[in-house]
Amino acid sequence: MEVPSISDFMPEPFLFVGTIFELNRLQLIRIIVTLFIIVFFSLVAKKSKIIPGRLQSAVEIVFEFLREQIVYQQIPSPYGKKYIPMITTIFCAIFFFNLAGIVPGFNLAASAGIGIPLLFALWVFVQYWKAGIIKHGFWGFLRDELFPKGVPPFVYPLIAPVELAQLLVVKPFSLTIRLLANMISGHMLLALCFLATQFFIFQAGFPFILFSPITFVGAIFFTLFEIFVAALQAYIFALLAAAYIGLSYKEETSVSSDEVRA
Repeated sequence: MEVPSISDFMPEPFLFVGTIFELNRLQLIRIIVTLFIIVFFSLVAKKSKIIPGRLQSAVEIVFEFLREQIVYQQIPSPYGKKYIPMITTIFCAIFFFNLAGIVPGFNLAASAGIGIPLLFALWVFVQYWKAGIIKHGFWGFLRDELFPKGVPPFVYPLIAPVELAQLLVVKPFSLTIRLLANMISGHMLLALCFLATQFFIFQAGFPFILFSPITFVGAIFFTLFEIFVAALQAYIFALLAAAYIGLSYKEETSVSSDEVRA
């Protein structure tokens, strides 16, 4: 019985040790979850019907929500349409990666390491820069970011370095840490509750054994809460991703959704 620590998120490699292909527990979980995502959506697509069943309906509801309530709300038309696959991929991948934390045998979210959150954050900001440069040109994009309109020119020497730091470091880092911290804290809470239950039952003895139902119920509660957090963090990440990309088109005048779908 070991108290959970930060070392849980940096496991030692156990396959192909000493090679560029070495794998640790966290990496193996990521591979398994990725394969599951591919198989799951492949089966849903293969078995899709004109009159959808329950599973197909649920998937279509999620996709429609992402399209209508995130992409089209945050990215001006007609540009939002091309980002639907990206935002959908981000949401679904993060959701399933997060859920790995409550899967018996895994007990660790695939996103509970800086690699996955950082990878998605960099993807978002590459698209953010790309969209801004295509729309306004490289110098036009930097000018709009570093020298906001409506700010007195004499303040620019103070604002420009701050805006540059936000553009290059703060925003990607905050997007990464938000997801990473939630997944780490969720794992720690679950592990502590189950560890306390085991301790009260097998080691503490009477009368401390009477506390074991409380910690066990707490573990069940946090397990259910982790499902909610998994979906919430995926939603927040997808929403912020769309919002950041939408900033690249901030001067665009939106057209109606009907025109986009036409």
